Amino acid sequence: MQDENLFAALRGEVLAALETLAPGLAPEVLARVEVTPTKDPAHGDMATNAAMIAAKPAGKNPRELAAGLVEKLSAHPGMTKAEAAGPGFVNLTLSPALLLAQLPVILAVQEGYGQGTSRGRKINVEYVSANPTGPLHVGHCRGAVVGDALSNLLAKAGYDVTKEFYINDAGAQVLALARSVYVRYLEALKLSPEAYIETVPGGMQYGGAYLIPIGEALAEKYGDEYAETPEANWLDIFRDFAVARMLEMIREDLAALGVNHDVFSSERALVENGGVERGLQRLRDQGLIYRGILEPPKGKTPDDWEPREQELFRATEFGDDVDRPIAKSDGSYTYFANDIAYHADKVFRGFPEMIDVWGADHGGYVKRMQAAVKALAGDTKARLDLVLCQIVKVMKDGAPVKMSKRAGTFVELRDLIDEVGPDAVRFLILMRKSDAQMDFDLNAAVAQTRENPVFYVQYAHARCRSVLRAAAAPSADVDFSSLTAPEEMALLRRLITWPRLVEQAAEAREPHRVAFFLYDLASDFHALWNAGRDNTALRFLQEDKPAETAARIGLVAATAIVLRSGLAVLGVNPVEEMR
Repeated sequence: MQDENLFAALRGEVLAALETLAPGLAPEVLARVEVTPTKDPAHGDMATNAAMIAAKPAGKNPRELAAGLVEKLSAHPGMTKAEAAGPGFVNLTLSPALLLAQLPVILAVQEGYGQGTSRGRKINVEYVSANPTGPLHVGHCRGAVVGDALSNLLAKAGYDVTKEFYINDAGAQVLALARSVYVRYLEALKLSPEAYIETVPGGMQYGGAYLIPIGEALAEKYGDEYAETPEANWLDIFRDFAVARMLEMIREDLAALGVNHDVFSSERALVENGGVERGLQRLRDQGLIYRGILEPPKGKTPDDWEPREQELFRATEFGDDVDRPIAKSDGSYTYFANDIAYHADKVFRGFPEMIDVWGADHGGYVKRMQAAVKALAGDTKARLDLVLCQIVKVMKDGAPVKMSKRAGTFVELRDLIDEVGPDAVRFLILMRKSDAQMDFDLNAAVAQTRENPVFYVQYAHARCRSVLRAAAAPSADVDFSSLTAPEEMALLRRLITWPRLVEQAAEAREPHRVAFFLYDLASDFHALWNAGRDNTALRFLQEDKPAETAARIGLVAATAIVLRSGLAVLGVNPVEEMR
């Protein structure tokens, strides 16, 4: 059994045994059968829920079915023991030979170990999608890291991934940006902007110093051509110029974090090209848009509520709580209508699966957007998953970090990267599940201790490389049977879970699982390293024992390979040496 994914291979054996004991089970029943790592090593290497899943559909007792599986699987080569546990689980203990046979596989395929197929499924991952009105801040940072790592994880699992940034450049916020830039333009011309500011609806919304260079660039390009002229003469020009410059800034900030998108989609271009009408027409053709009056919102009294007829989307037919307006009372479209159009455009572009990474403050928007995608999908069975990211609070010396001087109101992403580096930013962000709030501790991010997970994992890789530099090249064609120490086998057992973890984390849309895995793998390797200090027989390089040394070099090389593979998913650089 030389499969790269031992869990998938053993699942195949379990399904084959199950077919003989309970033939004819429906595919949806078999799809729920799992082979997973045991929580306690004393219970073996793997466990399966097959008997519990199949018992009721097969009309059998789960314990009896488990006993039958034990009999079938115990006879399989490479199985040391199979035993029933609890109400119908089956625990499996693999032979050391079967585990050791994975080392040549890892050494042969290198970083390809754990690469899935997922049948080349196309998927679109949209993340960051910040308003192009200013530099990115730490709130955007989490979505950028999570979205990028998730995209890498899906690619590792075998998906055909497109990374997308949606530019929100069609709303009132970009007009407010243009007006704020106009103030900086007047200042660059040494003109007083106060009289103009008094006429701006809502005042000057974006007062950060980051707009000063844009105002200066406009003054250099146009001179005083637009000074003291009606807004209609320059508003579109200044908006387009400012948005382009903001996008340059955003791309630079993302590049500093190691984030690069394949596609930048413009909301404004979608609207101007008739995208909203096309998307809504798809719903109209299905009879999913009607004119009606919504019930008053919960908690509102009749005095607070003015019923009016609106164009509504039948969202309740697709799992939402209420039908949703697509047009305002003045006839203009709602933001939701534009979002329907954008996701319709993704469907038209051939993406049956989509993931949007949003801030947690958009949680109330999830049901309506998923309802819209279900309606738009028709027979394509499109799926939209939403990954929500909670806020990040930056801390230093036990206190919150003050706002950026340049931005004026928030901590900029670039400041965070300059303080600790992109590797620490990415890894530490991914050490927490995205929907959990987190404090980003700048002190911990630069500490060279186990409490700093990025240091701990990179140090494990650097240690691997130091051993490999001092040894002959690792080979898959060696005898690994001398690897018998508990610390060696614990490390090997961790390595073989990598392909399954990739598959499971991708399906769950949870890249933080990779960070947890790498930390545990580093811990196993450091434990083996430290054991060699206390027990010379466990040291990697021993001149008088060439066979044992070759086997251990193979184990170290395999560890380095999996560490690099996991770090690549997270977008974190492996380190060759640490001083």
